[in-house]
Amino acid sequence: MRNVTLILDDGSRFSGKSFGYEKPVAGEVVFNTAMTGYPESLTDPSYAGQLMTLTYPLVGNYGVPPFTFEKNGLPTFMESGKIHAEAIIVSDYSYEYSHWNAVESLSDWLKREQVPGITGIDTRELTKVLREHGVMMGKIVFDDEVQGSEALSAKDEEFPSYEDINYVDIVSCKEIIHYFPDGTSQRAAADSSFSIPHSSLKTVILVDCGVKSNIIRCLLKRGVEVVRVPWNYDYNHLTFDGLFISNGPGDPDTCDAAVQNIRKAMTNEQLPIFGICMGNQLLSKAGGAKIYKLKYGHRSHNQPVRMVGTERCFITSQNHGYAVDNNTLGADWLPLFINMNDGSNEGIKHKRNPWFSAQFHPEAASGPTDTEFLFDEFVNLLK
Repeated sequence: MRNVTLILDDGSRFSGKSFGYEKPVAGEVVFNTAMTGYPESLTDPSYAGQLMTLTYPLVGNYGVPPFTFEKNGLPTFMESGKIHAEAIIVSDYSYEYSHWNAVESLSDWLKREQVPGITGIDTRELTKVLREHGVMMGKIVFDDEVQGSEALSAKDEEFPSYEDINYVDIVSCKEIIHYFPDGTSQRAAADSSFSIPHSSLKTVILVDCGVKSNIIRCLLKRGVEVVRVPWNYDYNHLTFDGLFISNGPGDPDTCDAAVQNIRKAMTNEQLPIFGICMGNQLLSKAGGAKIYKLKYGHRSHNQPVRMVGTERCFITSQNHGYAVDNNTLGADWLPLFINMNDGSNEGIKHKRNPWFSAQFHPEAASGPTDTEFLFDEFVNLLK
């Protein structure tokens, strides 16, 4: 176990040991307060470019499920086809694991996918630093590869800028994938010659900004066809029944092409539109609202949200670092959900048209599924 140091861009340093792939990495350091679900979180494309700190102290004790794929190409137990987080940071890694569905250890999985993992970090102190200062850029370096104490000083280090990278473009699909409720799929080139074959089933365009697999599963099990397109693909020449905008990583301001395509789609006021996470932010931008960066984001299984105008409160799974500014919503829009911890926006809806969104994850995976009914409401709007 090699000694490693996590260096934050404010100069803070945390010492630990390596249990994953041994390579130095850099990224935005964030914390996740969920007690379970590291296979789902690591494969969530929304963590691209980030060093994921888990606040739950013991990690790895239930191992990793098999990385198998269904006939349609979706992974059986994961949220995408690979790990997207740059690294995982834990307090106490469990070298022994036990679970009926486990086939390998977290350490072996990280090494196979060439992702660093570090243990022995005081994640309580690290989380306090991030809560006080806000998320920061950080680097994981191997102590035996640096020369002298000056190499461990953040003062002379150059840290990449998280906001300047279009992570959505990195994680989005590069072709069109047509999923069918019978468990099959077809692929096609993402060009203007693509057309959707006529079907007796309802068809949903899914704008892939870094979609989690369980979102696609939730749509398919409700009997609709899903046409997954790249984030910047102009789908407005196609014939479809509903538009879905997925979750994704990074700054929504880097996704103007997606916003422009959504605005084109909104010229059809009868078209149902549903967005989740990044989809909430992009729909809001298309409606004229502004986005701001949260101090340390919402990443957990236990975020309480209230449906505006009711006393209905839901416990939700969340993973985002940006939020919609409620004060900039246009006259035709209303907040749909509000975060009960900090009052930030958790969804919007249009006053007249069938357009709505959620900042949290109704499909969970992992986490509570209290709000999965939002998929039912969307599918019921399809005509």
